[in-house]
Amino acid sequence: MDLVAKNVMTNPVVAVSPETSLADAHRLFVEEGIHGAPVLEDDGSIAGVVSSSDLLRAVHDERDTVSTEGDYLRDLLEFSAPDWAGDPNDFQDRLGQRTVAEVMTPGAVTVAPEAPISEVARTLREYKIHRVWVEEEGKLRGVISTFDLMPILEELSE
Repeated sequence: MDLVAKNVMTNPVVAVSPETSLADAHRLFVEEGIHGAPVLEDDGSIAGVVSSSDLLRAVHDERDTVSTEGDYLRDLLEFSAPDWAGDPNDFQDRLGQRTVAEVMTPGAVTVAPEAPISEVARTLREYKIHRVWVEEEGKLRGVISTFDLMPILEELSE
C-alpha cells in the first residue's frame, strides 16, 4: 500500500451546512463520536470547519450575554425577563437559533489525495490541528485525523 492520503483517509465524511444550528451540530458530534466537521456549501466546496471548541466557545458566549446587569426595574424583578441561564429550555432554544456559520473557522487546511503521509503529518504538526481534509478539484474527498496515522506509526515501529 502506498502511503498517500487517499489510502489512509476516512470517507464518507460527516459534514454540516452553514445553516445547521449549533444544537444540531452538537447532537451530530455526540451521535457520531466526532469533535469536528467540515462546513460544506451546496456545491460541495469547503466553507470552513466547526469543532467542539467552537461549540463550547459559543455556549460560553451565550451564557455571558445573559449575565449582564439590568438597567430597568423589570430586569431586576423575578420572572420579569428571560433568564437563559436559569431555564435550560430557553437556553437550548437560543442555541437552536444560532448557526454553524456564526462560529465556524472559515476555510480549511487541505491536502491532495496523492499527498505523501509525511506531508500530511507535517501539515497537522505545523498547523497544530487534529484533522486535515482531503480535497480534489475543490471538492471534499475525505478526512485524515491524527488517529488515522497511529496504525502506520505502530506498524513502522514493529
